[in-house]
Amino acid sequence: MKRNNFSAVNKVVQTPPVVKQPKRGLCPSLTQTHVLSVLLDWGTLPHHVILQIFQYLPLIDRARASSVCRRWNEVFHIPDLWRKFEFELNQSATSYFKSTHPDLIQQIIKRHAAHLQYVSFKVDSSTESAEAACDILSQLVNCSIQTLGLISTAKPSFMNVPKSHFVSALTVVFVNSKSLSSIKIEDTPVDDPSLKILVANNSDTLRLLKMSSCPHVSSDGILCVADHCQGLKELALNYYILSDELLLALSSETHVNLEHLRIDVVSENPGQVKFHSIKKHSWDALIKHSPGVNIVMYFFLYEEEFETFFREETPVTHLYFGRSVSRTILGRIGLHCPRLIELVVCANGLQPLDRELICIAKHCKNLTALGLSECEVSCSAFIEFVRLCGRRLTQLSIMEEVLVPDDNFTPDEVHAEVSKHLGRVWFPDVMPIW
Repeated sequence: MKRNNFSAVNKVVQTPPVVKQPKRGLCPSLTQTHVLSVLLDWGTLPHHVILQIFQYLPLIDRARASSVCRRWNEVFHIPDLWRKFEFELNQSATSYFKSTHPDLIQQIIKRHAAHLQYVSFKVDSSTESAEAACDILSQLVNCSIQTLGLISTAKPSFMNVPKSHFVSALTVVFVNSKSLSSIKIEDTPVDDPSLKILVANNSDTLRLLKMSSCPHVSSDGILCVADHCQGLKELALNYYILSDELLLALSSETHVNLEHLRIDVVSENPGQVKFHSIKKHSWDALIKHSPGVNIVMYFFLYEEEFETFFREETPVTHLYFGRSVSRTILGRIGLHCPRLIELVVCANGLQPLDRELICIAKHCKNLTALGLSECEVSCSAFIEFVRLCGRRLTQLSIMEEVLVPDDNFTPDEVHAEVSKHLGRVWFPDVMPIW
């Protein structure tokens, strides 16, 4: 009986013939080569496995792989492979980066435009690259893009494109996509009418909008977005279009809780000194509606331009100063920014920040990160600051030259005291000398 069962199984699963091993130093037989080629035939891999491999390949390698066999070419055109795509547009004369080949761009537009969902354009500093991006955008008429990003790797080259050309190309996507949820169009000539088109076609789906340094957008334009896009959770803009009306619109009962608000504070005009102020009740309304919102402010001002800011309570959570900031302003921050989580000061001058830092440590109970460069703080005051903050300081980046020796401590002795209060080993940052 066992013999009969064995015979039946043997008929179903045929044992491959034994391949005679070649002698060492001789070429393998044709039979063995055939068997190995069958066992290692990548063309027999399932589609989903090839698809996973293709997703890790750079575009040029993926295109080359598609010409290996018919099966790989079929995978190359599977819609899932084209949902996410980054167009790299660089001029060989001005950039060392690779660029997406024009023939491949046309193939994508003709065969895969309907599959594109997550699209970004990365351009160099040349106007030609930005114009090429606009030409591609204007052809995406049969698409359902969900995320769109326009990225200038150097200077904002989209600003050199004629405004009418840029707006016309962008509105093609705004009108045809109908499901945009994330848009990053910073440093571009987008304007109020194009934002109204965006709202008219994508108000139910828009969740993220980053549009800092867009000089043709007014406070009315961004207010239109806030009024109609009730699901907006993340917003990045310039301070000059921030208004009390905008904050109140983001705080309405029908609007979802805002999660992230980034504000870039730069001079709208060279030599500008006076900035408008935001009323405390507008900030209070936003925090009451969205208590967990992160409010991030980047300052690129000169000392005389700070007069308007931090005179009363401001619910900012992350502060970054790209230029010198005075002790007076840092003192106001300690008194009027109770929600502060992170503070980065790139420069201050030659006046020690001892009292200001200790004030911040005492009043900003949520502070967990500090970065200082081109400032001066006495070693004793810095140690006291760390003692007051304690182990909640998870990030502490201080350049070694910031610490000034005093009667109690030298910079070499600071690390031991600070490490004791942090509960971990800490050393100041050192500028590398190449």
